[in-house]
Amino acid sequence: MALHEKTCTPCRGGVEPLGPDQAAVFARDIPEWELREAGTRLVRDLRFKNFAEALSFVDRVGALAESAGHHPDICFGWGYASVTLFTHKIGGLHENDFIMAAKIDRLSRGDGS
Repeated sequence: MALHEKTCTPCRGGVEPLGPDQAAVFARDIPEWELREAGTRLVRDLRFKNFAEALSFVDRVGALAESAGHHPDICFGWGYASVTLFTHKIGGLHENDFIMAAKIDRLSRGDGS
């Protein structure tokens, strides 16, 4: 099953974050994202024509994230947005982060969630 077809499952903590090798395997399916901070964060920087497009994208990501119970860190301004994913409760990456990244990729292409 493709990552974007999966559903995020609530992470209540108490599980180990993915190791760098495990994260690298998942990252193959989301090539527009970068593993950063020693493989504990997923980051994607996006460009837009103007502030309104960036804001619209951020609004859509926010709605998607809230519906999934998964909350990325988002920074945006005129013509750009940067999305950072990690699972706060475990201080690193979980499969849910890669699922959300794949869904955000679809939003960025206008494919929906």
